[in-house]
Amino acid sequence: MKIRIRLREILAERNISQRELARMMGIRHPTINHLCSDQVDRIYIRTLEQICETLNVKLHELIVEEQE
Repeated sequence: MKIRIRLREILAERNISQRELARMMGIRHPTINHLCSDQVDRIYIRTLEQICETLNVKLHELIVEEQE
């Protein structure tokens, strides 16, 4: 099982740049850039909550399970 963050796709669907999301959340752009990559191995729960609140998405829309 592989867990993936769909942040890149959600931003594309909503036509929001990574820089804009970082500005909206008050965090550094490189943090968002890392979360949009396939290299994420950990994330703070508060950051997940903040992303969900800012983008008005449910956690299950942001994080998905993929079969390998």
